[in-house]
Amino acid sequence: MSELPRLMPSDPRMSRATVLRTTRTSPSFQRVTVGGPALDGFDWQGHDHWFRLFVPATPGAALVLPEVEGRSWWQAYLAIAEEQRPHCSNYTVADLRRTGTGTEIDLDVVLHVDGAGDLAGRVARWSVGATPGSPVALLDQGPMFDPPAGTRRVHLAADESGLPGVRGILRSLAPTAVGTAVLEVPTDGDVDHRLVHPAGVEVTWVSRGGHHGRPGAGALEVLESRTGPVDPRDYAFVVGESSLATGGRRHLRRLGLPASRITFSGFYKAAAHPQPVA
Repeated sequence: MSELPRLMPSDPRMSRATVLRTTRTSPSFQRVTVGGPALDGFDWQGHDHWFRLFVPATPGAALVLPEVEGRSWWQAYLAIAEEQRPHCSNYTVADLRRTGTGTEIDLDVVLHVDGAGDLAGRVARWSVGATPGSPVALLDQGPMFDPPAGTRRVHLAADESGLPGVRGILRSLAPTAVGTAVLEVPTDGDVDHRLVHPAGVEVTWVSRGGHHGRPGAGALEVLESRTGPVDPRDYAFVVGESSLATGGRRHLRRLGLPASRITFSGFYKAAAHPQPVA
């Protein structure tokens, strides 16, 4: 998307927190729970509400953060000495709880291994090794999901990188909502049989079965084969690997859905096919 999401806060809040616990929830996902008094002011709006996650440059290092002025933070981030500059990645609020001891936020991290069989990705390695008390920070970015008033049906599609966001959208939709959702995951064990969604939204799971393959390709194939015709008053949300996002948008445009009613975002481009954790 070239434009900033309408629901992005104009003065986003940076909140420091600490790791409370980390748990494997399925073969390809690690859930990290963070908490702290600063999160009490996190204005969670449900749906695919996301944030920028900052973790220390190296395990055990202090967390040095950029100054945030309005929506500006990137230049201040780059100004931090490289050896101290924290790693920054984008994540969705998988769940948020207001407890008697403060606010807890869950984030779900996708786990892949590289060709050598090692866990790939800085946050993935952090997620499985983080210990209680490890520092983190969250920069609020708000939701992207923004259906216009009078939307008839919703059409959702995502691979594993977009699954936490679409899971949140399905949970937040009105019980009377109707539409479709295509969700692709690396292995059969990642299929969420307890997924909460309105009865009128048809959910299709696509599993790569642990096999080598381009993420998002299966979801795009199902989207192209099963979606249509659409009402011009429908709304679509397609996120994940860039080929899924752009291919899904082209397909929906061919079916007559106006560009203004399609939210799409390519979270990454798969130069090589990562393998799921066994």
